[in-house]
This record gives sequence, structure tokens and C-alpha cells, in this order.
Amino acid sequence: MTPSRDIARLIQIMAALREPGTGCPWDLEQTFETIALYTIEEAYEVADAIQRGDLLDLKEELGDLLLQVVYHSRMAEERDAFAFGDVVEGVTRKLIRRHPHVFGEARDLAPDAVARLWDSIKAEEKAERAAARGDHAAPAPSMMDGVAVALPGLTRAVKLQAKVATVGFDWDDVSLVIGKVREEMDEVAEAVSSGDKDAMEDEIGDLLCAVANLARHVGVDPEAAVRRSNAKFERRFRSIEQELAKLGKTPADSDLDEMDQLWNRAKAVERGAAG
Repeated sequence: MTPSRDIARLIQIMAALREPGTGCPWDLEQTFETIALYTIEEAYEVADAIQRGDLLDLKEELGDLLLQVVYHSRMAEERDAFAFGDVVEGVTRKLIRRHPHVFGEARDLAPDAVARLWDSIKAEEKAERAAARGDHAAPAPSMMDGVAVALPGLTRAVKLQAKVATVGFDWDDVSLVIGKVREEMDEVAEAVSSGDKDAMEDEIGDLLCAVANLARHVGVDPEAAVRRSNAKFERRFRSIEQELAKLGKTPADSDLDEMDQLWNRAKAVERGAAG
């Protein structure tokens, strides 16, 4: 096998890896369920490369994500369910159908009209799939349909909130959203005081959803914001480790007061560099 820019070569390689008797023992053991975890991980690595602005890494991570699509498609083909070509045909049909303002008669639509049209067509597609499965006992259609449960929590919160906002179930003043965050923070404090674990989980969940809603209102992706804060936390703690190493110490040899001082120093250095 030689590398190629042709998607057919990638499909051939995947088929060879899954060929009983001659394929890779590890690849032959995998199932949809075991590979799903890698699929999610690769999607996050794509997002990470984008956040870092590393286009070389982005090219590689997109390839890894594409491999996941090919992998799942191959396993489905082995079950005579569908193949990679069916996936491509399905997504091209979907794009054409969901963009009648580009490929059809609906022209000159405003962005909000395009979004409403997209949701309407998605609902039609969902009903068609349910009918094709013979799923006549399915729950009544809801605006909540189509927001995958497996999405990261903050991302799903934003998507659910954005859905209901299209019918006016939303605040039109960001100060009211900030007030809701404060209200939820007070309820978290009450739950912590009570010592009730279930109440704490419930109220912290409400607080996170309120913060996600605030992020949506000000045009910030909460997942990106959390990733940025995680990177900042990691960067500053590494600085603590480096400063302690100069003293011949590790964090385990230090105490909170010393590490807190080093943290504040790292924070000041970052702010000075930014300024």
C-alpha cells in the first residue's frame, strides 16, 4: 500500500485492516461502541488545533477524524447496513435539501429565515426516518429533537437554549441573564450549606446552564471559554512547578501560601506581557 490523495485508498487500507485472518488484530477487535470514544476524542483534537491556530496539526487531526468516519462505515458495510459511499451520498443530499436558497427556488432569505427553514427541513427529515423505521409510537415531535444527548453539556445547553429562543422563550436583556446567574449562585450556596449532595448537583447544573446561557447571549462559545481557561490554568501551574524547581522543590514540598504567591506572580507576568 502507498499513500494517496484519493479517498478510495483510505477505504482500501481500512478494509485491509479489518480483513479476518490478515488484518490488524487490534482493529479486528473494535466495535462501534469502542471506536465511538476515539471519534469524540478526535473531534476535540480538531477543535484544539483550531483554537491553537496550528494549521499543520489541523490537517493531521482532520485526517484522524476522517479515519473515524471510514472506520464506522467499514464496520457498517461488514453488516450490510451501509458503506462509505452511502454516507457521502446522504450528506450531499442533505446539504442540497437544506439549502433551497442556494440550490432551489427559495432565494434572498435573511439569515434568521435560513435558520428557521433549516430547522423545519430537519424536522421533516426526522419524521421521514421515523416512518422508514416503522416507529409509529415515537413521541410527538418537539423543538428539543435533534440536539444530541451525547454532546458536551455546555454545548448542548446552548443548542437547547438557542432552539427555544427562536420562538421567543428567551431574555432580551443580558442584565437579566446575569441576574439569573447570581440567583443560581445563591441557590448553590444554599445547597452546599444543606450538605445535600443531590441538591448540590442539581443547583450546580442549573448554574452551569445559566452561565452557558450568558455565554450565548454575549456571543461566546462556553466550551471554547472552558478550554481557554484550562490552558491558562495549566500554563500557570507549570510556571509554579518551574519556579519551585529552581528552589530544588516540588509542589508536594511546598504549601498553599507559597504556591498562591507564585500563581499570582505568573498571572501578573501574563497580564504584563498582554499589556
